Amino acid sequence: MWAVSRRRVSSSSVLGRSFRNARPSRCYSSSSNEAYAKTLVSRKGTSQVAGIVGSLGFPVGSRPLRDVISFVQRYPPIFVHTRSFSADSGELVDAVVPFMGESITDGTLASFLKHPGDRVEVDEPIAQIETDKVTIDVSSPEAGVIEQLVAKVGDTVEPGTKIAVISKSGGVTHVAPSEDKPIKEASEPSPAKAKKVETKKPKAETPPSKEKPTAPSLPPPKPSAKEPQLPPKERERRVPMTRLRKRVATRLKDSQNTFAMLTTFNEVDMTSLMKLRSDYKDAFFEKHGVKLGLMSGFVKAAVSALQNQPIVNAVIDGDDIIYRDYIDISIAVGTPKGLVVPVIRNADRMNFAEIEKGINILAKKANDGSLSIDEMAGGSFTISNGGVYGSLLSTPIINPPQSAILGMHSIVSRPMVVSGEVVPRPMMYIALTYDHRLIDGREAVFFLRRIKDVVEDPRRLLLDV
Repeated sequence: MWAVSRRRVSSSSVLGRSFRNARPSRCYSSSSNEAYAKTLVSRKGTSQVAGIVGSLGFPVGSRPLRDVISFVQRYPPIFVHTRSFSADSGELVDAVVPFMGESITDGTLASFLKHPGDRVEVDEPIAQIETDKVTIDVSSPEAGVIEQLVAKVGDTVEPGTKIAVISKSGGVTHVAPSEDKPIKEASEPSPAKAKKVETKKPKAETPPSKEKPTAPSLPPPKPSAKEPQLPPKERERRVPMTRLRKRVATRLKDSQNTFAMLTTFNEVDMTSLMKLRSDYKDAFFEKHGVKLGLMSGFVKAAVSALQNQPIVNAVIDGDDIIYRDYIDISIAVGTPKGLVVPVIRNADRMNFAEIEKGINILAKKANDGSLSIDEMAGGSFTISNGGVYGSLLSTPIINPPQSAILGMHSIVSRPMVVSGEVVPRPMMYIALTYDHRLIDGREAVFFLRRIKDVVEDPRRLLLDV
């Protein structure tokens, strides 16, 4: 009786092919009864294959089996290292939807840029996610081969959703150097050694030594898209909102949810109004004790436009429309604590000096924080001057319960065509945001056009034309 030890290897190894060709046969031995060839396989992992011990004799005419026996006796154990596809060993990694932004909670899987079997590199896009704002790429966290696609095109996915599985090994089998010996030498042992193997008395069966494979060093796991790398909490400050900021936030959101807001634009040549201010600013200050600014000119222009288009001064109340026969102009003022909108009462009855004085008083109270509730209540139309901060163009938000707001912007010298010639002119963009439920585009454009005409030619106010 003698023992044959064999190792389970990959389909590409010579030893694996030899054992597939070797078919155990029924035979008789002088020291034992007839039996069949037995193989014992112990699986100890994916990187090391334990020995298989077969007992009893084999027919002498079985040439392939003699080759195998001689090969096993002659050469040391062969180890085949194969990367495992088990997620526990870290060979499989998941491609997940990344963090898409604070205001984006989900998206639609638009397309896959890679398919199963395709090779990908680290950070190479494999899919695209469409959101309400942008299109986001899903990148591969590791280099490898696409094992399978988990999600489908058209699915709604959230940050952290798994869409694909990537194999870092890519199914490539890495063989140890001991298997690099010539195939010819392994398959044709010498006749003397083969005879020695057949006549040698078998010894007690002992399992072959098992060497534990060296675990491959894995790279540190990358952070999941569910947990984006955010600044540490120590670098953040949580401050309670002031009552004013809460109120402003509530009113702006209510305005956005209530009104069907639409904005129309125009541009104004500021040459005439600026010349009027330059010519009379000293005399105006000496008589009235207040500087002549541009805001008074726009307030008077807004009053004229509201009188020409009274629907802009109206408001919706349930199923009714309330037409206001008075004009109270709200002036948006930015303060360190937030935005406040004090009101100039009965602006249609005031002249330039009274308007300038009223604006100065309200602006000082706003900065001091001494405005009363009565001074901020009401108002039928609002003017917001973002030009003092350098704003070139904006779309202001309606201040409820009003129906429209005028936005002023910075004055910029631009080339304009005047009388067939290109000349530099101080120009300002103006914007009117209005409630389209009440105000049609025709009235809104006429309103803005009236402001443009009055500002570009203030003499219209004297002649009421």
